[in-house]
Amino acid sequence: MRARIWIMLVLAVAVTSMSGCKKKDTTVKEPQTKPEAKEIKKMNANKESFGTMPDGKQVDLYTLTNTSGIRARITNFGAILVSLEVPDRNGNLADITLGFDKLDGYLGEHPYFGAIVGRYANRIGKAEFKLDGKVYKLAANNNENHLHGGIKGFDKQVWRLEDIGDTSEGAMVKLSYISEDGEEGYPGNLACSVIYTLTKDDKLKISYEAETDKKTVVNLTNHSYFNLAGQGSGDILGHVLTINADKYTVVDEGLIPTGENRPVKGTPMDFTTPMSIGSRIAQVEGGYDHNYVLKSGGGKLALAVTVSEPTSGRIMEIYTDQPGVQFYTGNFLDGSITGKAGKVYKKHYGFCLETQHFPDSPNKPDFPSVALRPGQKYTTETVHKFSTK
Repeated sequence: MRARIWIMLVLAVAVTSMSGCKKKDTTVKEPQTKPEAKEIKKMNANKESFGTMPDGKQVDLYTLTNTSGIRARITNFGAILVSLEVPDRNGNLADITLGFDKLDGYLGEHPYFGAIVGRYANRIGKAEFKLDGKVYKLAANNNENHLHGGIKGFDKQVWRLEDIGDTSEGAMVKLSYISEDGEEGYPGNLACSVIYTLTKDDKLKISYEAETDKKTVVNLTNHSYFNLAGQGSGDILGHVLTINADKYTVVDEGLIPTGENRPVKGTPMDFTTPMSIGSRIAQVEGGYDHNYVLKSGGGKLALAVTVSEPTSGRIMEIYTDQPGVQFYTGNFLDGSITGKAGKVYKKHYGFCLETQHFPDSPNKPDFPSVALRPGQKYTTETVHKFSTK
């Protein structure tokens, strides 16, 4: 019996050794179900035609895309931010800015959708200011006052493309415009530029520069109307807003500052803690259209505003080195404008947060100065950072 068991063990070892000497099968078997190839998004900047001006001048559209799929479209007419597509908490993209699908819409009357406004953003009282003892008369295009650069401000000019492409920071486009001495009543030849940069970490940066050959005044901003639930989807009264400002500039009936900076505490103007836009808007005659005096004081990049939209989960933080921000709630939208994708824009369907120097600063010596002299360079930057919750 022992001999038989021993022989069986020897035979088993031999068989095992022989099978180990066989050549291994190196054929790679394909899985029954192939894995889906994931789309790898890349930073991208490209250019295409957006239409033609009545005088035959070509207008272009520049599209910036980042790795999160955020897409910003800018045109060189008015250096306008045409659209900004941002994901919600589920990753679904929506365009969060009001505007038009085609150039024709921007050539008609509209409330500065997405435009770079200047030479002086916001209002100048009685359409004039004094500089070194000389009075400069401007166009009175807002009753007796001057608004957003006049009848044909920067928002209605065709800007020049200086650069477009990808950088280490993100996809960018740089546009420039030369405002000639005397244009809309302003002194000095002003050479200015704006750079839109869509970064890898979901920020849209807007950087401005300007130089002059004669003392002048400058105040540039972007005039986008936002709705974080998606443009044309309804009013913005449910958005939750925080503004890092303890004071606002009091205005008269023409929305010109009186010179008083009043504390917001205990008033419907107080957004120092998160509040929905609509919670107290009925207490503000005409709705919000006020300049807030930022705690940072300007001069350095700091968080100015945070806005969130509960249904989509989108959050927008605004950082700026400017001393003020104009908060406007689309009070004059009345349903007469049909925008992108056939959407009708009604009252309070968008809000603006225009980073800026204060309105009527050229006539208010106690306000931060907006004067620019030859040899100086005007530089400012505003950053819109997007996230979800």
